[in-house]
Amino acid sequence: MHNNPILHSTIKGEGTPLLILHGYFGMSDNWKSLGNQFSKTYEVHLIDQRNHGRSFHEDTFNYEVLVEDLYSYIQYYQLENVYLIGHSMGGKTAMLFAVTYPELVRKLLVADISPRRYEPHHNAILAGLNAVDFSTHNTRTLVDQQLSAFIPELGVRQFLLKNVFWKEKGQLAYRFNLDSLTANNSEVGEALPSFTVFEKETLFLKGANSDYITEEEEPIIGAHFLNSKIIEIKNAGHWLHAENPIQFFEEASRFFR
Repeated sequence: MHNNPILHSTIKGEGTPLLILHGYFGMSDNWKSLGNQFSKTYEVHLIDQRNHGRSFHEDTFNYEVLVEDLYSYIQYYQLENVYLIGHSMGGKTAMLFAVTYPELVRKLLVADISPRRYEPHHNAILAGLNAVDFSTHNTRTLVDQQLSAFIPELGVRQFLLKNVFWKEKGQLAYRFNLDSLTANNSEVGEALPSFTVFEKETLFLKGANSDYITEEEEPIIGAHFLNSKIIEIKNAGHWLHAENPIQFFEEASRFFR
């Protein structure tokens, strides 16, 4: 487990370390513009989690190993008292990390996800991604056409297409490890283990138009995160950091101050 390479990241700025974890099928690039803003005040680490972005590929994929990857990363860079932001799947990693290694986290920000279990709901996306055959779908347009048969939402396809790159001349590929993400899809919605707690300040940001955090989630959030609050980001769904980056940055900056 500890023989894996260190997670790929982009590091910018100086000050207190601020580590940002992207969501499922995402990558650190998704956070580039907000990362640039935060880097004026903090040492920002935009991290690719395993099987995503430019980080290593590995068959095993669950929150326990994602937490150990992050622990190895923090040890490697000799960080302490970090600010931690996680969105969606990254929020699940961040929550489990905070209850496992509370001494390493100064404050925790969780974006549009809660500790509860979520049913697997990426079937259409996984079916679309697996239907692409890069030997014949050898342009972005052809890949997008194939995906559109399964994924009608243009915004979702554009987000996924950011992961398509030229592996070599004439040969496209995905940056993420689709085999592992498909095989381990059920892991992505896993609940935070019962009776785990984090006592330091925690902020949950929820998208006003998202159903990932509702009033029903408030008790489970309070049970695990004893010093937490929930703030709504207006005019935003699950991609709240992309849909309302101004309010996201304001709330995060106020919280970390």
